[in-house]
Amino acid sequence: MAVGSGSFKRRVGEEHASLHGQVITELRQAILTGRLKAGERLVEGRLADELGVSRNPVREAIRVLASEGLVDVAARRGASVAVMSDQEARETIEVRALLEGQNARLAARRHDKELIKRIDSVLKKGTAAVEAGRFDQLFELNQQFHDALAAAGQNRVLSELLQKLRDRTAMLFAPMSPTRQSRSWNEHAQILRAIIDGDERAAATLAAEHVMRAGADFLAGLDAVSEEVESSSQRRTRSCASSKSGAAPRRVPLAARD
Repeated sequence: MAVGSGSFKRRVGEEHASLHGQVITELRQAILTGRLKAGERLVEGRLADELGVSRNPVREAIRVLASEGLVDVAARRGASVAVMSDQEARETIEVRALLEGQNARLAARRHDKELIKRIDSVLKKGTAAVEAGRFDQLFELNQQFHDALAAAGQNRVLSELLQKLRDRTAMLFAPMSPTRQSRSWNEHAQILRAIIDGDERAAATLAAEHVMRAGADFLAGLDAVSEEVESSSQRRTRSCASSKSGAAPRRVPLAARD
């Protein structure tokens, strides 16, 4: 990441809020939105220059994000944005889908009107942003929607687990296409309708399917890469076998030897 590459929208050193908290938030958002790519090195000096801060808050932010699983720290290589294995990515999506379904089920069961109003308020903002083409606002609004949904489930442990899983899957899903964004907010509306209706089964099913659809393109990409790797391996194996069977040294007849 080069200095001045525009990974960050503001220089947090010019803000008056908690410096460490600001740096953590900025780095987390840059990772979750895909502005900092999986595997990209996080050089303290460069990040400090871009954010307009000293190295200390950057170092602390990297430590916090490493504890959240968003950053990998290696002894010699230093810090870099975490990279999930294919299996870990698939399993994370599947677990999040299950837990989102349970949370939506609880939200429909508990049916807190004030919390439902909060979800509806965010839904309206997100839908308006999609219709106006303000896609740069949707990442934050999507976070707000799922935060409101988690609050409506009224299970603190479940909410904390989901927050960690949402962050990790956000790394996989970003950036999301405008078409997928539009479908995503339609799915949000369907989930909310089921919660308002008190339909626990529908709410759970819709919430789980929402996550699986969001991950469908990513998972399909993994399968395509896996198939290509396997196909290439098979071609190399056949080529090697053919070479061995057809390239044996030609024996020179004894009569031709001197």
